[in-house]
Formats: sequence, structure tokens, C-alpha cells
Amino acid sequence: MKIRFSKTEIIHILCSLAAITAAFAIAYQINIFLGILTLGLGFLLHELSHKAVAQHYRCFAEFRADFRMLLFTVLISFMGIVFAAPGAVVILGRPGMKRKEFGRIAAAGPLANIILSLIFLGLFLSGVPWLKALSVTGFMINSWLALFNMLPFGMFDGRKVLYWSKKAFGAMLAVSILLVIILEFFVNVPVVQ
Repeated sequence: MKIRFSKTEIIHILCSLAAITAAFAIAYQINIFLGILTLGLGFLLHELSHKAVAQHYRCFAEFRADFRMLLFTVLISFMGIVFAAPGAVVILGRPGMKRKEFGRIAAAGPLANIILSLIFLGLFLSGVPWLKALSVTGFMINSWLALFNMLPFGMFDGRKVLYWSKKAFGAMLAVSILLVIILEFFVNVPVVQ
């Protein structure tokens, strides 16, 4: 299945990607390339996973940036804080959609971050010295993105997943928590350039 993009959506994605990557690089004083390969990849795959699953279910789905939040994200990064709320995929359901379809659309984003976390953890465990900064940073970012997005309230994906399936929610939340525990107790090394 081919994912369809409008010109406006591509501009919104690129603006969001630039702003959150710059904010991450400023806050943590890291190489912008490292930011693109870790946070940028996590952000893109999270949002595009929502979009792909929504389009699979024949829903309209387009990413829209929140430009005020992007400005806020960049400004507070100078204080060493990253609060990334770049926008979201706007999804218009179709008549007769099932709860399961909405739930799977919501689960797709955090699931992408869980998979990326596991890939970056595998790179870290490979022991290749020149992959250390990339793998630790990617593992950290995607583990936290998965957990943060699985919160079961507000506009977070976790609320929609919980509404669909307590089992799916519990499994995804448990894996997200486990990844953060592994990060904090076994892989917790400083993010380096």
C-alpha cells in the first residue's frame, strides 16, 4: 500500500523534524546528525506509522504541525529542556469504523518506537565502539517516546489503545516500562557527541 502525502503535509513534517532535532541538539549539545538519526527517526516513524495504518483502514490521515509548540520547543531547549510536541497526524474516521481499527491506528506509533528501541538496544549490545553514542541515544529517546505516548489519558495514544483493548494496552505499557528500566539500570550512560 502506498502512503499518500500532500505538499502541505510534507512542509509540516519537515518543519517539525527540523525544530525538534534542533531543540534536541541544543538542549543536549550534541551533533545535529545524531539528533536526526535518533529523535528524527523516532518522530518520523511514530507519526508515519499512525498514517500508514489509518490509510490502510481507508481513513484520511495527514500530519499537521503545531507551530506555536514548535517555537516553544526550540526556545526552552536553550534551558536544557526538551519538550517535543510537534503536532499530530489528523485522522478522519469513516462511517462504520470499529473500535479495533481506531485502537490499532493509535497503537502503531508507540509500537514503532518500541521496535526502534529494540533495534538501538541491539546495536548497543553489539559492542561496536563507534555505534555507542548512536545506539544509546536512540534507545533512550525511543524508550521514553514509547512510554510517554502510552499514558492512558488526554490525547495520548495510550488512552485510545486502552479503550480498544486492555490486553494490548497492558502489553505495550509493560514493554515500554521494561525498556525504560533497562535504560536506567543497565544502559544509563551519558549522551555523548
